[in-house]
Amino acid sequence: MPRYMLLIDGVKREVDADADMPLLYALRGELAHKGPKFGCGLAQCGACTIILDGTATRSCVLPISAVGAAKIRTLDGLGTAGKPHPVQAAFIAEEAAQCGYCTNGWVMTTAAALEKNPHVTDDEIRTMLTGLKCRCGTHMSIMRAVRRAADAMVRATADTTLFTDATREA
Repeated sequence: MPRYMLLIDGVKREVDADADMPLLYALRGELAHKGPKFGCGLAQCGACTIILDGTATRSCVLPISAVGAAKIRTLDGLGTAGKPHPVQAAFIAEEAAQCGYCTNGWVMTTAAALEKNPHVTDDEIRTMLTGLKCRCGTHMSIMRAVRRAADAMVRATADTTLFTDATREA
């Protein structure tokens, strides 16, 4: 059985697996990550979403052999209880989860998109979240959380720019 070296949340981990094993199975079964979940197994619901080299990716259909040296980020490594990622903080503030099963997909998809461009319109938010499923019907809370996270990330970028500019002038 082949051995794969994976870089997950900044930590190198080894997994013995068949080449066609979905990354999700390695993350949950072999490495005990709790963020990505098995939902549909067809890349249609988003519960299994991870961030692969900056792009939200459905891990239930991604063979472990296709990962290579890519950097994998999971919900487990996105933020901490003491310092949550802005998207996590927004989801908490807006109470955007009920059962929580699908939350991984919404948070990871949002984080990947907003880290690339936090200056998004509401229409762009709807487009980036297309294909994610929530059976509890918290879509409006999720939309508010994504807007809140985008606004917070824009402010953080502006604050960093102001600080950098002030430092250069000093």
